[in-house]
Amino acid sequence: MKELKAGDKAPEFTLAATTGKTISLSDYAGKKRVVLYFYPKDDTSGCTKEACSFRDTLPRIDARDTVVLGVSPDDLKSHQKFIEKYGLNFPLLSDPDHQVAEAYGAWGEKSMYGKKYFGIIRKTFIVGKEGTLEKVFHKVSPEGHGEEILQLIQ
Repeated sequence: MKELKAGDKAPEFTLAATTGKTISLSDYAGKKRVVLYFYPKDDTSGCTKEACSFRDTLPRIDARDTVVLGVSPDDLKSHQKFIEKYGLNFPLLSDPDHQVAEAYGAWGEKSMYGKKYFGIIRKTFIVGKEGTLEKVFHKVSPEGHGEEILQLIQ
């Protein structure tokens, strides 16, 4: 599968969200820009840093007509605990069969302690109001990522 890049059409998706409803990319078409970020696991150190970075910058991101959506394979119960523990102020989406992650190229082979396995590759996509990718981060440093995004969506 080819790697997505700025200018490509963002793959459409519909996933269960911690809002109690499903969220689709098309819900925001023509209305808001979407920061869609894929992360491996709720309540792990890197994922917590990244989520808290978005939490802390969300009022300023929101003021720029932009929503933040976090996606991982965790279930909604796990997501809800993560939200409550860290006071997260944006929806988390559950992608248990990693179909959306695969569509965005955020699922693949990883390696830890010499063992190879498949999992979420930390990536972020900024989707414009018309559904086109404005910016793609194939390598994400979790700490300060919210600020990094904020600088791009002036």
